[in-house]
Amino acid sequence: MDAVVWIVLGVLLGVAEIFTTTFFLIMFAAGAFAAAGAAALGAPVLVQALVFAIVSVLSVVLVRPVISRHARSALETGEQAFGVEALEGVTALVLERVDDGRGLVKIDGELWSARAYDATQSFEPGERVQVIKVRGATALVWQDDISSPGELPEAKR
Repeated sequence: MDAVVWIVLGVLLGVAEIFTTTFFLIMFAAGAFAAAGAAALGAPVLVQALVFAIVSVLSVVLVRPVISRHARSALETGEQAFGVEALEGVTALVLERVDDGRGLVKIDGELWSARAYDATQSFEPGERVQVIKVRGATALVWQDDISSPGELPEAKR
């Protein structure tokens, strides 16, 4: 019966971690699962609690820093960006009017829903914009520094 309680606690902590994304509660979930293992082997409640505490503390102290270091974005670490992170800073072509509520842009041949990063701005079809950030499947865009659609600045040639 003790093992079931520890498993339920571990699952609850794991689910709570999904909502916090801090890599903190998951360490206590690991401790709860380890305590469930001790309970399944017939350890007394005091030993189960000790296993929970030791595994949780060791996880927070040893494992969490490693996970956090690897979870930082490529832009923060200076590594090559990939996925939606790689889209930040690229130029997009406006296909449908972009304002603070909606819009459509073409980024590297793909169609993306877009919104103006600055709610006071709007962009007309044919204009070039720069992707500032990607939130979900929506690109937040800003006025690009390119003076005319056919000309690229020196740095981008």
